[in-house]
Amino acid sequence: METKKLTGGEKFAYGIGAVGKDMMYMFSASYVLYYFQDVIGVSAVAMGIILLAARIFDAFNDPIMGIIVAKTKTKWGKFRPWLLIGTITNSVLLVIMFSCPPDLSAGGLVAYAAVTYILWGVTYTMMDIPYWSMIPAFTKAGKEREGLSALARSCAGVGSALISVVTVMAVKFLGNLFNDGSANYEVLGYQRFAIVVAALFIIFIIITCAVVKEKSNVDMQTATVGEMFKALFKNDQAMTIVVSIVCINIALYITSNLVIYFFKYDFSPAQWEANYTIFNIAGGGFQILAMMIFFPLLRKFMNTMKIFYVSFFMAMAGYVVLLGLAFTGMDNVYLLLIPAFLIMSAIGMLNVVVTVFLANTCDYGELKNNRRDESVIFSMQTFVVKLASGVAAFVASLVLSIFNITQDAEGADTADVVYQRASDASCMGLRMCMTIIPIVILIIGLIVFKAKYKLTDEKLDEITSELDARHAAEGNKSAEA
Repeated sequence: METKKLTGGEKFAYGIGAVGKDMMYMFSASYVLYYFQDVIGVSAVAMGIILLAARIFDAFNDPIMGIIVAKTKTKWGKFRPWLLIGTITNSVLLVIMFSCPPDLSAGGLVAYAAVTYILWGVTYTMMDIPYWSMIPAFTKAGKEREGLSALARSCAGVGSALISVVTVMAVKFLGNLFNDGSANYEVLGYQRFAIVVAALFIIFIIITCAVVKEKSNVDMQTATVGEMFKALFKNDQAMTIVVSIVCINIALYITSNLVIYFFKYDFSPAQWEANYTIFNIAGGGFQILAMMIFFPLLRKFMNTMKIFYVSFFMAMAGYVVLLGLAFTGMDNVYLLLIPAFLIMSAIGMLNVVVTVFLANTCDYGELKNNRRDESVIFSMQTFVVKLASGVAAFVASLVLSIFNITQDAEGADTADVVYQRASDASCMGLRMCMTIIPIVILIIGLIVFKAKYKLTDEKLDEITSELDARHAAEGNKSAEA
């Protein structure tokens, strides 16, 4: 059945769903460790184990959910029912997760965090897979489909950026709103802000489900865990890029998990919310500008391989500058925007470049193994990014535990909190770990890439020519038959 051209309303409805979806994901991914460890008081190591275990569980949960969605048949289609069910249950669980009773026992707090976070992840997958998988059911192949995918990714970036910018200040405002002074504003603030995010998510996805109709039936292909790893191990170039993706994301997530503690317990305890927000606004803006402007500009002067190396060295230079500024004792947040520019611009360009490189490995895999594995390889990309976030959270939790970075403030159980600077030893350990560990991980990724990746522009031209010749020969054989 031929699909009609997408209307502006359909594009808006699908895009607004991505905004809500990534608001939800970023709120959990960026603040769940901080909430349970620093606000509620769960052991940092316990939280690290929980977050890592949940990401490993995703490796098995994602393909299972894909199979369930693929087999669904209803009068509303196969995707929208799961999109709506997943959104509502995920929203409810987000509110429950950020409403942990602080007076539970230590074991009770760990159990509460583990159960709610794992269930939140299951229900997010329940919604996320049908959201992206439904695109072929209401778009035409080619430019329309590619354009909608790009629009949705951009809208997802807007949702993520919004959460990065407003969360800390919104938590402070909502936590102090109608607070009689008997509770820490962060306990109330995170619960109330979770309700706001959940409500917006439900409203946005209802708009998506109401406006976007499935216009044709599509066969949804899902990859098992075994198929993902089998395809990866047979394609050494894909394996190389996956290692690079893991290193880039672990480095970024370690810093993003620890930088909130840097502002709160080291750099500016008295006005940490405002300074942290300024830093996030700049960092998010630099990342978006890098993807939309810096990368296309550099591409006019150099190939993607050179941009990859430039970006890697920019990121490492940014970490060195951040480390140097942290040890000067300065208190000007605007100086920190220099490393924010270097690191986040580099990460933005690297995200574009590795996606291009990963697509190139599909051609290489077809030539080498006589089969294309786009869906399998890109499914692996989604999994390894999730895994990297789990590994980074685990590393960050160990840093917090080893250097005793936790809430130790006057009035910690009331609304009138006055945060104190951590000890010199704790501050030094935090500064070094949030910069030196990412540098080491990036160097590992760079060494692996330089030693193993060989798909230069010239090599890709050779592969394309060989594939064209092979396809032509196969076409001639089919015609003769």
